[in-house]
Amino acid sequence: MVTAVTSYDDKKSAEPIRVLVTGAAGQIAYSLLFGIAKGDVFGKDQPICLVLLDITPMLPVLDGVVMELQDCALPLLKEVIPTDKEEVAFKDLDAAILVGSMPRREGMERKDLLKANVAIFKSQGAALEKYAKKTVKVLVVGNPANTNCLIAAKSAPSIPKENFSCLTRLDHNRARSQVAMRCGVPATSVKNVIIWGNHSSTQYPDVHHCKVNKEGKDLACFDAVKDDDWLKGAFISTVQQRGAAVIAARKLSSAMSAAKAICDHMRDIWSGTPEGEFVSMGVYSTSNSYSVPEDLIYSFPVQIKDKQWKIVEGLAINDFSRCKMDATATELVEERDTAVAFLSA
Repeated sequence: MVTAVTSYDDKKSAEPIRVLVTGAAGQIAYSLLFGIAKGDVFGKDQPICLVLLDITPMLPVLDGVVMELQDCALPLLKEVIPTDKEEVAFKDLDAAILVGSMPRREGMERKDLLKANVAIFKSQGAALEKYAKKTVKVLVVGNPANTNCLIAAKSAPSIPKENFSCLTRLDHNRARSQVAMRCGVPATSVKNVIIWGNHSSTQYPDVHHCKVNKEGKDLACFDAVKDDDWLKGAFISTVQQRGAAVIAARKLSSAMSAAKAICDHMRDIWSGTPEGEFVSMGVYSTSNSYSVPEDLIYSFPVQIKDKQWKIVEGLAINDFSRCKMDATATELVEERDTAVAFLSA
């Protein structure tokens, strides 16, 4: 089903891009779709065709989402395509934001969660391979995001591995905000925090290369905060456990902040990162210079130009950081090996 939303002046507008959001009837997508459709991600002059994929039982809910998008009367939103069919959803995509995944249910073993998600992301990777443009940019959000991203990439062999990334920007934003609040400055005054590794409680929020602008001067984070114990202790655990804290408070997982992070991540891919700044993304680890094992999707500091990311090289890594970077890599290797065994089963 194709639903026309609004018209725009072809003479003034670029060709629409096709953007897929999976899990489109869910709560993250509900917070995400408006930002995409109004131009916050792909540009204020870029028309959008939004493709919304969800499972068949969610199609009535998806119809309500489509109605709301229509009722926003957004000038950039050319059409909305709600569907439960991969061959429709993945056709000719410019960008794919894979939000939907199997959530962990009570009593579920981690390996059972991995097995269920391997099936989902193997199928979606194969659909990307068969139907999407080879230039498609793929962001995996659904957890376990790093390993789901790796499975999707392995299932789409003709799409460059560099086109796949997973979301650790939410963790990056959380770290940035914690430092900003501690220093009494806006979050925009904090730059170059790093999330290393897995989007899990083993992730390592690193501020050894972070700068904080206080009263017009860029200070090293440790000099700005003046509390090494906090930065090496409670700060790290707060960021690592923030998702669980949100669930404990809301009885629902992060949605508004996750949607904002998705917008930040995709906007930076499309438009690039500011000079001298880097952001965190889960990207392909092969040929990295930080002794992270090959063939993982691991969160690194990256800079982006012309829609291509590059890992920031040459950052000094002390023993404290090395230990934490290795611990999260070990978890990712275990996840990968379990998932790849299911992939070939």
